[in-house]
Amino acid sequence: MSLSDFFSPVNVSKFTPKEGYYSSHLGSKIAIHETSFPDLEEEKYDVAIIGILDDRGAVNNQGCALGPDYIREKLYALNEGAYKAKIVDLGNIKAGEKISDTYIALKMVVNELIKNEIFPVILGGGQDLTYAQYMAYEELEQKVDLVIIDSQFDLDESEDDSVATNSISYLNKIFLHQPNYLFNFSNLGYQTYFVNQDSLRVMDKLFFDAQRLGEISGAMHIAEPVIRNADMISFDISSIRASDAMANANAGPNGFYGEEACQLCRYAGFSDKLSSIGFYEFNPAYDQNGQTAMLVAQMIWCFLDGFYNRKKDIPLKPKTDYVIYKTSLKEDAHELIFIKSKKTDRWWMQVPYPTLGSKNERFHLVPCLYEDYQLAVSGEMPDLWWRTYQKLN
Repeated sequence: MSLSDFFSPVNVSKFTPKEGYYSSHLGSKIAIHETSFPDLEEEKYDVAIIGILDDRGAVNNQGCALGPDYIREKLYALNEGAYKAKIVDLGNIKAGEKISDTYIALKMVVNELIKNEIFPVILGGGQDLTYAQYMAYEELEQKVDLVIIDSQFDLDESEDDSVATNSISYLNKIFLHQPNYLFNFSNLGYQTYFVNQDSLRVMDKLFFDAQRLGEISGAMHIAEPVIRNADMISFDISSIRASDAMANANAGPNGFYGEEACQLCRYAGFSDKLSSIGFYEFNPAYDQNGQTAMLVAQMIWCFLDGFYNRKKDIPLKPKTDYVIYKTSLKEDAHELIFIKSKKTDRWWMQVPYPTLGSKNERFHLVPCLYEDYQLAVSGEMPDLWWRTYQKLN
């Protein structure tokens, strides 16, 4: 089955300005599926935009299936950054007969794009589509680090087992999926009054990461190592405060500011490890003057700006590009080793495998902050090191 079988073309005429796009606009730079499906083998693209027209799993936010074209309208009118974009818009995946059919289509498309080294940017639809985005990694036979940017944990139990999943329970499907290839889960921006204490205990028991909105807001650099460690990201628009992004029926008074959401997206683009990102739950029925559509478009623009400024900053390759620091703890239980990039000043820490890893690695590299190194120098063990070590057991 060809990828073209999953897609319907983009009706660009619906939102193209009367005077057309300027030569500097992304709308004149992106290869758009209008009539014939783009040849992904003949032309080498870096990024592929995918719209998903399905909101059956979106709890209390029906209408978000219409979101992709509203985002495109604003995105196409933005100017290209200081790079030469090689982006293709594959069009929209229509809702399948059953929601599980939509999941299968998205899974196959994302999997094929990643295998062909094309980065998928997904425009949803409900956030339950994150499950399909995650399932795309199943055939890649690799452990997955998943980052969800959301105001709550979507761990509710579905009352009907016959239902595939929905936007407030899809994490259960991911956590319980067998075989399990989820190595780490991180939530950025949760708000404690939306999260029950049992869920927090589950996160703690599984040594997963969860950072409150209050911890990150105003100190966005804290989120950078978490994002740098991700293989895939799912961004729920309701994690942004309603005053900045009102186009979501579940939007609340608190959340990330618009510029903070853009900063998170630039971190995502800048990460050499990240291989897919999804923007979910944007509902044009609640938008005013296209403000939220414009914000999501700017978030994607910031992602692209980071993506085209990647430094190929892979630790110790070559070793001459990195500085290695060794510290000892007060208890002298472990020697902690930190690595700093000379190119970007970014930090990693080495966490040893209790036994040899699956490929005979001696240690696992995890992105960290300079503050983690300072903590180790003072003789204290960074919490990130300990949680990672427990997961490697």
